[in-house]
Amino acid sequence: MGSFKTSVFILTLHLLKGALSNSLIQLNNNGYEGIVIAIDPDLPEDETLIQQIKDMVTQASPYLFEATEKRFYFKSVAILIPKNWKTKPDYVRPKLETYKNADVLVAAPNPPGNDDPYTVQMGKCGEKGERIHFTPDLLAGKKLREYGPIGRVFVHEWAHLRWGVFDEYNNDQKFYLSNGKNKPVACSAAIDGENKVYKCQGGSCIKKSCKIDRLTGLYEKDCQFLPKTHQTEKASIMFAQSIGSVVEFCTEKNHNKEAPNLQNQRCNLRSTWEVIRDSEDFKTTTPMTTQPPTPTFSLLQIGQRILCLVLDKSGSMANDNRLKRLNQAAKLFLLQTVEQESWVGMVTFDSAAHVQSELRQINGVGDRDTLIKSLPTTSSGGTSICSGLRSAFTVIRKKFSTDGSEIVLLTDGEDSTISGCFNEVKQSGAIIHTVALGPSAAQELEELSKMTGGVQTYASDQAQNNGLIDAFGALSSGNGAPTQKSIQLESKGLTLQNGQWMNGTVIVDSTVGKDTLFLVTWTKQPPQILLWDPSGKKQDGFVVDTNTKMTYLQIPGIAKVGAWKYSLQASSQTLTLTVTSRASSATLPPITVTSKMNKDTGKFPSPMIVYANIHQGNLPILRASVTALIESANGKTVTLELLDNGAGADATKNDGIYSRYFTAYDANGRYSVKVWALGGVNAARQGAISPRNGAMYVPGWIENGEVIWNPPRSETDKNDPQNKQVCFSRTSSGGSFVTSDVPKAPIPDLFPPCQITDLKAEIQEGNFINLTWTAPGDDYDHGAAHKYIIRISTSILDLRDKFSDSVQVNTDDLIPKEANSEEVFMFKPENITFENGTDVFIAVQAVDKVNLKSEISNIARVSLFIPPPPPSPGDTCVSCPTISINSTIPGIHIFKIMWKWIGELQLSLSGD
Repeated sequence: MGSFKTSVFILTLHLLKGALSNSLIQLNNNGYEGIVIAIDPDLPEDETLIQQIKDMVTQASPYLFEATEKRFYFKSVAILIPKNWKTKPDYVRPKLETYKNADVLVAAPNPPGNDDPYTVQMGKCGEKGERIHFTPDLLAGKKLREYGPIGRVFVHEWAHLRWGVFDEYNNDQKFYLSNGKNKPVACSAAIDGENKVYKCQGGSCIKKSCKIDRLTGLYEKDCQFLPKTHQTEKASIMFAQSIGSVVEFCTEKNHNKEAPNLQNQRCNLRSTWEVIRDSEDFKTTTPMTTQPPTPTFSLLQIGQRILCLVLDKSGSMANDNRLKRLNQAAKLFLLQTVEQESWVGMVTFDSAAHVQSELRQINGVGDRDTLIKSLPTTSSGGTSICSGLRSAFTVIRKKFSTDGSEIVLLTDGEDSTISGCFNEVKQSGAIIHTVALGPSAAQELEELSKMTGGVQTYASDQAQNNGLIDAFGALSSGNGAPTQKSIQLESKGLTLQNGQWMNGTVIVDSTVGKDTLFLVTWTKQPPQILLWDPSGKKQDGFVVDTNTKMTYLQIPGIAKVGAWKYSLQASSQTLTLTVTSRASSATLPPITVTSKMNKDTGKFPSPMIVYANIHQGNLPILRASVTALIESANGKTVTLELLDNGAGADATKNDGIYSRYFTAYDANGRYSVKVWALGGVNAARQGAISPRNGAMYVPGWIENGEVIWNPPRSETDKNDPQNKQVCFSRTSSGGSFVTSDVPKAPIPDLFPPCQITDLKAEIQEGNFINLTWTAPGDDYDHGAAHKYIIRISTSILDLRDKFSDSVQVNTDDLIPKEANSEEVFMFKPENITFENGTDVFIAVQAVDKVNLKSEISNIARVSLFIPPPPPSPGDTCVSCPTISINSTIPGIHIFKIMWKWIGELQLSLSGD
C-alpha cells in the first residue's frame, strides 16, 4: 500500500509540475489528451459550432505536427456543451471536465466587435498559460483574412498555453531603428512586405505611403507593415501564422533578436523553438516515424450539480471549537453558496461512516433547512476518511453516476489508511474538494484534490481569520454561470477586548445585490450588531442561532447600491463578519475576483507567487487596491499588496491580474491564502482592448503589388461608461499550498532581487541616455536592493552572453529605491563612439546586501539618428516629410532640441 501511495503522489507531482492552471491535459506518446474546449452558456444554441470546433482541431493537428518536427499532435478533445442546450443521445455527462478547468473558451466577443483570439498568461517565459479565448465568428471562418485559418490560429495560441512563449510582433511599436534603418518588428526578418498608412476615423479613411519623422528617423505613428501574400519564408508562427508559407517556429538561426517584442523581452532574446525545446514536453518525447491519427472528440453536456458533504466528526473535532465552526461554515454553504436545483447529500465519519442525508434537490428554503438540520452536533471516535468517501459514492450512486459529481471532504485528523481508497477515487470520476482543518489534518489529503481536479483549502484554528467560512465559500460550482454564483463581498474577523467595537463598511456595487446575506459568528455570547444601509436606515431582523453561535440577515430583493456600515460590539471574544451576494442581473456580468498561487507546493528557497484576477466579464478592472493575507501553519499571517504594474511577479501591466512574490516562509506545512480587493475613486473597468497575448491582426495584404486592406478593427468609444470608475469590495479564497525544506529560525537570506523586466532607454540631448525601470527589492520584490550594475554594449548578444565583460556604467550616485518605485537614471556612455545609426544596448542587474544578484534585466536599446538640416528659406519642397516635433517611440527618443546643433553646424561651416 505504501508503494502505491508513493507512486500516485509522484505521478500527481509530475502532472502538475510548473502548472498555473487546473488543466487536465496530458501528453501520451506524442499526443495531447484531455484537452477541454467549452462553449459559453450565454451563446445561443448552434450545433454548427460543435462541428467548427472539430474542424479547427483536425486542421491544427497536422500543422502542429510539422511545426514541431513531427513531435506533437492533438489526440483527444472533450467539447463542453452548455446545460441549456437540447440534450442528445451522444452527449454524455462530464467527469472531471468543467468550465473552470477548460483550456479553450468559445464566447461572444467582449468588447463587441473585437474578435481577437488570445491566451491568458499569468506566468513567466516557459510557464503554462491559463486559457485560450475564441469567438464564434473566428471559428466560422469570418475573420480568415485578418487572422488566417483557424487551425493555424489554434497552434499559435497553443504555443502560448502549453509552452509559455510570447508574441513576436508589437502593436505598440511596429518599427524600430537598426543601424539607422527602419525595420518592422517581425520574426523572422526575412518576411517580405510594404509599409503603409490606413487610418479610419469618423467614417472616413486615409490611405497613403509612410513618411519618416525627420526628428526620430522612424516611420510615423500610423504606419503599418503589410505582408505580401506570396512568401517563401517558413518562420514564424508566433509572428504571423496567417502567412501561407509560414509553417515553422523561429529557431536560434533565424530568430530576430533585435526586434522589440514580448518574446525577446520575456525570454531573454531566446527564440520560440529554444523555449519549446526546454519544455518538459520536448524532453520526454522523440520525433514520430509515422503520421499521427486524426483527433477524436467526446461531447459532454453539463448537467445538474451533484454534491455530497463528507464531514469529520471524530473526537479531535471537539478541540478549538472546530465542530461549531464547521457548522457555521457548512450552514452558510448550504444557505447561500450551493446553487438552486443542485442535488446535495451528507455523510459524516469518525471510525465509521454515517449517512446523514440522502441526495436532496435544493428547490427552496425548506430543502436547505432540512440539510442544515443534518449537520453533526457531537464528536467522538477515530478518523476513517476512506469510509466517508465510500459512503458518499454509495449515496450518489443511488440516483446518479459518480461521473462529474463532487465531494467536499473536511477533516482535522490523521489517517494512515487514506491511500487505500486512492484507486477507487480515481475510478469514480468524482471531483474531490478538500478542507484541511487545524495543524494535524492528514498530510495526504491534498493528493485527493490533485488527482481529481478539486479545490484544496486549509483553515487554521485562528477563528478571527475566518478561514473555514472562506474555504467553503470557495466551493461554488465550477460549471455555474457567473451570474448565478455566490460572491463574497466581505470576510473579516477580530478578537475584541473590554467592549471594543468592530466597525467597517461593505460596498454593494451595481453588479451585485441579489440574495445579499450578512452573517456574524461569535465564540462566547451574541454580540451587539448595528447595520445601516446606504441611505442610513438601520437594518433589523437578524436570525439568531445560539447553538451554532451565528446570526444572519437576508436582504430582501436587490440590496441598495452603496456603502453599508456595520458596528459589532462584544467583550473578550472573537467575532467574524461574512457578506455574500449574487449578480443583480442575469445579463450584466458581476465583478469577480479569483485568486490562486502559482503552484500547490513550495520548496524553500523558491518563492511562491500569489495572483488575483479581477474582471467584469472579459474586461479587466484596473487600479484596484488588492491585498493578500497568507497564513502559515504556525498561525503567523503576512499581508502583501498585489500589483498590476508589469514588474516583479506581475507578467503584464494593466491586464487586471494582480501579482506578488511570497518569500516570508516561517514553517513547513500548509499555508492558506485570502485576497481582499477594493475598488474606489481610482479603480476603473477597462473598456478598450487590454494587453493580450494572441494571434496578430493583419491590417492588409500586398497582392500582386496592390494593397488589399482588411476591414479596420472596431473602435473603442472613449466616452463609454465602461471606462468610468467602479467602486466595489470583494474577498476571495486562494486555496492553500504546502511548503517544505524551510530551515529553523533564523531563516537565512537566500532570496535575490527579482529580475527587472520593464527597462526602457531614451537618448537625450548631448548623447545622454535616460533609463527608467521599476525597482526590484532586496528579496525579489520586497524591500530595497543594495546597488545596481548597469552595462552597455553595441552587440546585443555580447551583452546577454558576456554581461560581466561588457562596459560598466558608473552608478556610484545611484541609490536603489524601495521595491516597485520608479527608478530614473541618466548617464553618458564612455568608450563608445556615437555616429549616425549607432545602436547601443543596455541591461541592469540588481544586487542585495548579501551580494545575491538578480537575473539580468530585459535589454533596452537606443539608436542615434541625426536628422538632416531643414531646407533653406525660399527652397521649395514638394514631397517633404511631415515633421512631428513631439514624436516619441517607446525605447527610442531622439533629441527634442536638435535645431541648436544644426545651427551650430551651420555657423561653423559659414565661419570656414
